[in-house]
Amino acid sequence: MRHLIGGLRATLLSTVALALLLSASFSRAVELPDFTKIVAQQSPAVVKIIVEASASGGGQNINEEEIPEFLRRYFQMPDPPQGPQGPQERMATGSGFIISDDGYVVTNHHVVEDADVVTVRLSDRREYEAEIVGLDPRSDLALLRIEAEKLPFLVLGADDGLQVGEWVLAIGSPFGLDYSVTAGIVSAKGRSLPTRSRENYVPFIQTDVAINPGNSGGPLFNLKGEVVGVNSQIFTTRAGGSIGLSFAIPVNVVRNVVTQLKEGGTVTRGWLGVTIQNVDRNLGESFGLDRPRGALISQIASDGPAAKSGLEPGDIIIEFDGESIETSADLPHVVGLIAPGTEVDVLIVRNRKQKTVEVEVGGLDADDSVDQAYRGSGEDSLRGGRLGIVVEEAPEEMLSRWDLAGGVVVRSVEPESPADEAGLMPGDVITAVGSTPVRSMDTFREIVEELEDGASVPLRLIRRGSPMFIGLRLKE
Repeated sequence: MRHLIGGLRATLLSTVALALLLSASFSRAVELPDFTKIVAQQSPAVVKIIVEASASGGGQNINEEEIPEFLRRYFQMPDPPQGPQGPQERMATGSGFIISDDGYVVTNHHVVEDADVVTVRLSDRREYEAEIVGLDPRSDLALLRIEAEKLPFLVLGADDGLQVGEWVLAIGSPFGLDYSVTAGIVSAKGRSLPTRSRENYVPFIQTDVAINPGNSGGPLFNLKGEVVGVNSQIFTTRAGGSIGLSFAIPVNVVRNVVTQLKEGGTVTRGWLGVTIQNVDRNLGESFGLDRPRGALISQIASDGPAAKSGLEPGDIIIEFDGESIETSADLPHVVGLIAPGTEVDVLIVRNRKQKTVEVEVGGLDADDSVDQAYRGSGEDSLRGGRLGIVVEEAPEEMLSRWDLAGGVVVRSVEPESPADEAGLMPGDVITAVGSTPVRSMDTFREIVEELEDGASVPLRLIRRGSPMFIGLRLKE
């Protein structure tokens, strides 16, 4: 009898435990999002972009040899033309989405760049040849227009509504596989991915959504079915596949660019006219900050908005138009979205004190370049013993070319010296120590001699053509 009761008790406990486990599993399943309604409602407004271009043109070409044999029939890749006559043509694909019922379509700039013919294919397989309304390579966005009416379209979400950890969904045509749906979460916001021209105007959304070639230009949705971004870039395997790192252009940038392209075909951004760098721990200490933060101005364009407002090299911007600037990458994101001619308050740190400066933001057109390059050499040497460097007087030719009032060139750096620990390199041109400009070898010597033991001081210099600051700490 005891054995029977014990067996019943064990069975009952096992049944209860199994029920609890199933209940917990069911609860977790219930908490997972259901994407079916979003896909059904929003897919009709997602389109496939088909680009025809010469073989030498841009766009997003797919190498058929890298495609597994069992997938090649899905790629809709035309056979290459035969014979030596005439330029070869190629076809590439991407994604996009309709934003108005009268035919405006958003996609990536790199999808339609250098295209001869752009075709937009709808989910019901209707096809329209598209007009390129405008291109913006700085944001990697393009606006197209097709001649159609009463089209399904997508709604752009709120500018600041997206949160890290939130579920997101992508619809597109990866590798030509039309209307593929993938989902994941927002991994991070405000990611900086500078372009080849070292510009950085897009605070990318990072996700773990599976994005592959062909998804470019497609929409990223939140669980409300609103567009929160445009899929643009991925980190890939050697073969070009997704590794779970994808990047989308946030909706506030999309809205700004699309509005300007629709109105005038080009995009003008806010422009400050400064070269900036990040503030590390050494620089933060040398400038008197409580922690590393802000964008340090290393150079100012003559007659630019910053110069006219009274900003100076060595100023650290910690707030711009009410937006906190934690890293140097934050500043272009904020400035670029401000309309040229707008007056804003800029909070800076200068000489270890906070100060507010009023700046009228300038304009940077699509074809403008803000890159500046410097080269030079010098003669006449002097050893800066406390810093551990050998320097030479900067020649007049170099000062004139770079529009400098003075400076000294680093010729060698002693191992384990303060300069070595700070990262100074031969060829660096020191133009200021702290807030004091270096006019000549004599002034450099005097400045170094007056520095206190153990002091942390910023050096302004030019390295490989780019102005920058380095924080240096003297030995006790």
